[in-house]
Amino acid sequence: MLKVRQVKIDALLDNEGNRLKALCKKLKISQDELLSYEISKQSLDARDKNQVFYVYEFVVSLKDEKKILNKAKDVILYEKEDYIYPYSGKKTLKRPVVVGSGPAGLFCAYVLAENGYDPIIIEQGQTIEERKKTVEEFWKTGKLQKNSNVQFGEGGAGTFSDGKLNTVVKDLNGRHQKVFSTFVKNGAPKEILYSFKPHIGTDLLTNVIVNIRKEIEKMGGTFLFESKLTDIITENNTLKEIVINNDKHLECDKLVLAIGHSARDTFELLYNKGIKMEAKPFAVGIRVSHSQKMINESQYGRKYADILDSANYKLTYQSSHKRGVYSFCMCPGGYVVNASSEEGRLAINGMSNHARNSSNANSAIIVTISPEDFGNHPLAGISYQKKLEEKAYKIGNGKIPVQLFKDYCKSKISTSFGKVEPIFKGDYTFANINDIFSDEINSDLKEAIMYFDNKIKGFKNDDTIIAAVESRTSSPVKIIRDDNFESSIKGIYPCGEGAGYAGGITSAAIDGIKVAEAINK
Repeated sequence: MLKVRQVKIDALLDNEGNRLKALCKKLKISQDELLSYEISKQSLDARDKNQVFYVYEFVVSLKDEKKILNKAKDVILYEKEDYIYPYSGKKTLKRPVVVGSGPAGLFCAYVLAENGYDPIIIEQGQTIEERKKTVEEFWKTGKLQKNSNVQFGEGGAGTFSDGKLNTVVKDLNGRHQKVFSTFVKNGAPKEILYSFKPHIGTDLLTNVIVNIRKEIEKMGGTFLFESKLTDIITENNTLKEIVINNDKHLECDKLVLAIGHSARDTFELLYNKGIKMEAKPFAVGIRVSHSQKMINESQYGRKYADILDSANYKLTYQSSHKRGVYSFCMCPGGYVVNASSEEGRLAINGMSNHARNSSNANSAIIVTISPEDFGNHPLAGISYQKKLEEKAYKIGNGKIPVQLFKDYCKSKISTSFGKVEPIFKGDYTFANINDIFSDEINSDLKEAIMYFDNKIKGFKNDDTIIAAVESRTSSPVKIIRDDNFESSIKGIYPCGEGAGYAGGITSAAIDGIKVAEAINK
């Protein structure tokens, strides 16, 4: 089989028939010489707004591949990147326990179950079916369940997001493909295997997670929901057992901590147990909402704005204070959501359904902070987050604080919206967001938004809606692990985004697979 690169098609003409014609033209063959073909990669070239192209890579099977390989341009031999599980050790283990059912925990458990380890997965939140009801009730009434909410429950924090799967992680062992093929096997759209910006969407992701759970159970895994890790029992610096919900003891010699970035009480438990950890940099800021039509026209040009899928963007800036400011978790055609998990504290996030068909685009605009800002104690970053969230809760009286950009610049509470209509999950209210951050961070955010208008015309429009506080961008803690993926207490395996080793669904899932491999060895 061969891989064929740089097959270009005008975005206005993109369909299966024209792709086939363009592929055969590239190879200089007739269609009857083509035995099979499938898309392996899709990207978009929108540099020239007068002619936007989809650029494809295909994997093909031909009658005379050697002939084509020798004469055609942009054609190479295709080598399939299969995931191969590494060798196994010889020690008999008790059933490994995985704490958390986000992407890191689920994929760690999935691979362990595939290889006969019958993992036990404990999750403090509810099943996704019950969790969806709880979250919808919270958005309607403000009634918060501490252990099951936008942050906690089956599927993890990414469930109520965009289901974005793009990552900068480079993995040469097929783990990336393992993650994507597992998603597709369990109901995700097949296009995530080749799309240049793969995403599933909250509405589809919930069903995919249920299917993954059922697969793990078929392979011997057990899920315990509404089951919180409340203690760890060790002997000679080695794990012996865990305690669930303060009363149930479970013998355990392999414990995977895929706890997510918001498990603050669990971080405190681990710190008190002497597990080595350190504070790590993260970022905080606001979420901006614009008209999706405006973003489309800026990214694609007017000719293509109504033809292509909702456009996204990625923006970066270095402020006058030498801080990085950048867009994060950009949600085309999405919603701004109340993502709080603690009483008296308010945090927000963005989400999109698969169709990405709301009239607004939203994205976090966040500023990098480090232990220099909040202190070197391992839990100092969590304290910093809490203070911001308490301020946001206070100025909004429990509702999401919102403000027009022009009024944010004037430190003035807005009184009405402009052309951009608010699209939120959860109640919101006008407030002065300047009251949440330091003067320096407020200045950095305003500078960046003004600069980003050079990249996307209209980004700094007066009626741009900002909301706060975006504080849960990544874990503020890193749990130290050695080359065998173990913590300073033997038998405990920190894993995923919460432990400080991933950022997003795909990288967290890959890290979960790596930890499963380490246990297998």
